[in-house]
Amino acid sequence: MAFLFKRPRSPYWHAGFLDLYGKRRNRSTGSANRKEAQKIADSYEEAAKKRRTAKQVREVISELHKEITGEELPSQTFRVFAESWLVRKGPEVSPATLVFYKNAVGKFTRFLAAKADVEMTGITADDVMRFRNHESKTLAPKTVNHDLKCLRMLFNIARRDRIISEDPTEFVNTTKKAQTQARRPFTIPEIQAVLSVADDEWRSMIRFGLYTGQRLGDLAMLTWQNVDLLRGEIRLVTRKTGKTLVLPIAAALSAHLEAQPAGDNIEAPMHPRSFVIVQKQGKSGNLSNQFADLLAQAGLRKKQPHRKTTESGVGRGVGSATGGLSFHCLRHTAVTLMKEAGVPEAVVMELVGHDSEQMSAHYTHVGREALEKAAATLPKV
Repeated sequence: MAFLFKRPRSPYWHAGFLDLYGKRRNRSTGSANRKEAQKIADSYEEAAKKRRTAKQVREVISELHKEITGEELPSQTFRVFAESWLVRKGPEVSPATLVFYKNAVGKFTRFLAAKADVEMTGITADDVMRFRNHESKTLAPKTVNHDLKCLRMLFNIARRDRIISEDPTEFVNTTKKAQTQARRPFTIPEIQAVLSVADDEWRSMIRFGLYTGQRLGDLAMLTWQNVDLLRGEIRLVTRKTGKTLVLPIAAALSAHLEAQPAGDNIEAPMHPRSFVIVQKQGKSGNLSNQFADLLAQAGLRKKQPHRKTTESGVGRGVGSATGGLSFHCLRHTAVTLMKEAGVPEAVVMELVGHDSEQMSAHYTHVGREALEKAAATLPKV
């Protein structure tokens, strides 16, 4: 017989029962009434111990649900539920994260094909596993695992809302991460080599990356409103963490900004092409690919296709020999150069807007003078 227990801070009884293979399962009954919860728990166990199809299991739970509440158990297709889930997640996450969720859900929806328009109870662990294996052929393990994590969140909410009784992602393992080269800082000659093949906008982006240590997407979204040359500072809110940063402008970056043509519109983007790409796509992946091409032109990495090739099935997504270099390495370069110049770690982390909770535990208050001295240690390129 199934038994009941309560979790801390939950008003509902949870059911503990054994499935067909003798494995213990725990499920919330969604009821605070012990008598009703026991009936639900017993029904869970009955359904779990018999070889039933997803449709038969749903019929058992549906009948019990109607007997207790007088209402029909809600039923939705994957496509409909996924769309409503994305709407709910909108206000809870950053625009970039929402774009990622939409892409992951979209890929799974396309993989399901016609099955995306039948009841969600029809989706099995085998469907999820085949999707994972399908993605693994052309995408990096990190991307595959991120997509799987997104699906787990979605199906977990579906189970919480009683749309499904079993989560098909629960026992699908992640893929093994491939060995990748760790990011490393650029050398000054390497930065000069990339600058020599870059156009004006990319030369500006590279300088901003080196002298502020900020992420590519944040730099792409900078407008002249973010820059105060009189005060010698840049103000921005990071897209990843929502952290507000006030950064002193290094002398070399100040000289670069003063050489730019002045405009009347303070809302004009500093880097127009990059601004449009990130604003339209909600992410900086396209810009990362462009920078990778610059690295190839500068002889710092091999040229790689942006998509998988038809013959080999191998492309940028499954990983390549990059020499450990990317735009994010400019952030590592800024940190390394300042530390080598003797700048205290807390000052370095504050200047680049480091958001690690572990590092934050070591932070002390960092004054403007310390930040200016740190910025001044960065060399002119």
